[in-house]
Amino acid sequence: MYRETQIISDPKTPPAEGLGEAGEFIINVGPQHPATHGVLHLVITLSGETIKKVEPHLGYIHRSIEKMCESLSYRQFIYVTSRMDYLSAHINNHACAMCVEKGLQVEIPPRAQVIRVLMDELTRIASHELWWGAMAMDLGAFTPFFHAFRERETINDIMEETCGARLTMNYMVPGGVMQDIHPNFQKRVKDFMQLYKKKIHEYDEMVTGNIIFQNRMKNVGNLSAEDAISYGCTGPTARGSGVSCDIRKLYPYEIYDKLGFDEALETAGDSFARYMVRIREMNQSIRIIEQLIDNIPEGDFLTKTKAVLKLPKGEFYTRVETARGELGVYIVSEGGTTPYRIKFRSPGFSNLSVLDHIARGSKIGDLVAMMGTLDLVIPDIDR
Repeated sequence: MYRETQIISDPKTPPAEGLGEAGEFIINVGPQHPATHGVLHLVITLSGETIKKVEPHLGYIHRSIEKMCESLSYRQFIYVTSRMDYLSAHINNHACAMCVEKGLQVEIPPRAQVIRVLMDELTRIASHELWWGAMAMDLGAFTPFFHAFRERETINDIMEETCGARLTMNYMVPGGVMQDIHPNFQKRVKDFMQLYKKKIHEYDEMVTGNIIFQNRMKNVGNLSAEDAISYGCTGPTARGSGVSCDIRKLYPYEIYDKLGFDEALETAGDSFARYMVRIREMNQSIRIIEQLIDNIPEGDFLTKTKAVLKLPKGEFYTRVETARGELGVYIVSEGGTTPYRIKFRSPGFSNLSVLDHIARGSKIGDLVAMMGTLDLVIPDIDR
């Protein structure tokens, strides 16, 4: 077990097992650290202020969610996934519902499809807002945090009115959505879009265009397209290196193939490029919402299904684009009322795996910037 700080200075004295070479520091960042959110432990080997190795240690919030899902019905297990990437709860539930629907071969009403996409994109904006505010605060800019939460609170209020909850909504169900949208939903969403368009310039003034912020981000944590693919990175982490991997474009689901939006791509591969991808993604989400909010079809919001669902014997897989990248849901069914096996392919694990690669040779002061642009949600990784 590593002590708080290990210093190896005498070249004649061999280091203890697990320690570095002479002249190296081994320090612990987390798990009790504001930038790691209390559940991520990084063991960092330093030579002076230069990072030589970053070794993530997980297990502080492990709940055995996949095994837990195997004892739950096909309706019940969906809601457990809200506790994985809790900032993309709607999208997690959406992926699971789609996988069950693939097994049942049910058709989703057009109204439910539009509502699902609207909720997904609002979730994406809310997640990126929290990321933007928290990352700026990690780099020493406190004011943006309050600006980000101003917009995020508006989205949470909209969610609460329709879903009855603000974080783990449990709104997506096999066959559609649990209940219809609130009568005020369309008006409140349009009001939010007007507010967002007026406030987005403040983000550029406070953070994006700030020369100090740019110096902290540019040419820091460089990741090539080849390495992003090799490590299995997805989402903004990969798109910041020029890798086209947006599931909504490559493997469209629901009605994404009928919508006009651009995949946010940058080619620099540094922390600033990953930052810009997320900023542009928020604007593209607004563009998607604008196309749908006045065009929600009439009709049912839920396809009738049996109270107790049984999937036929076989294997089923779906993938969606969360705020952090590709989420895959794999179900093995033996024909019963509960899954025989469930496996989630979360984006965070692959994105965290690349941290050691991009951090080596950088200064310890840049570590928080690199971690911030990976946008890690540890419960999604340490399930």
